[in-house]
Amino acid sequence: MAEEMTGLAGLLYEMGLLKRYRRTGWLVAGVRDPESIADHSFRAAVIASVIAAMEGANPERAAFMSLFHDTQETRITDIPYLGKRYLKPAANEEVTADQVSGVPEVVAEVVSGAVAEYEEKTSLEAVCARDADKLECLVQAVEYREQGYQNVQPWIDSSLAALRTPTAKRLADEVLDTGSLEWVTQVLNGD
Repeated sequence: MAEEMTGLAGLLYEMGLLKRYRRTGWLVAGVRDPESIADHSFRAAVIASVIAAMEGANPERAAFMSLFHDTQETRITDIPYLGKRYLKPAANEEVTADQVSGVPEVVAEVVSGAVAEYEEKTSLEAVCARDADKLECLVQAVEYREQGYQNVQPWIDSSLAALRTPTAKRLADEVLDTGSLEWVTQVLNGD
């Protein structure tokens, strides 16, 4: 049991790397200080819960999958799509299996199960979580565009093309029609 706790502590430290690792695709777009993988995963989990609730799926499960969908990047980093054309990273399930080896079996099963379900794309919750990943990228692109970065349209276009659920598509349309700070004005005006 002591070895499993040591392994679990190591996993927690490893997941902390996601707060330091940056989303590298944005560097290609010229973003000087892009958000971290953890930043992305947090908002993706929030979005996944919203999409899942609207689609009649389990919001907690969708959010849980979103929290773990990019955790493999502690070991393989965030390889931009351009790089993936030339590199063949290990399957996410394989990386996750290595990450959770040596932790309590119940933890390994929960994490591995979430990653496998996300990658299989068969459950409605997984579809919602995958849509959340793309929708979060779209929201981030709009925010970067508002901050003056001009090269983000390919991320908006590819994110839009990948959305599957009606809720995610409607939200994407609204995000594109709404400024990122309009909610502040509404709050201040008492709307």
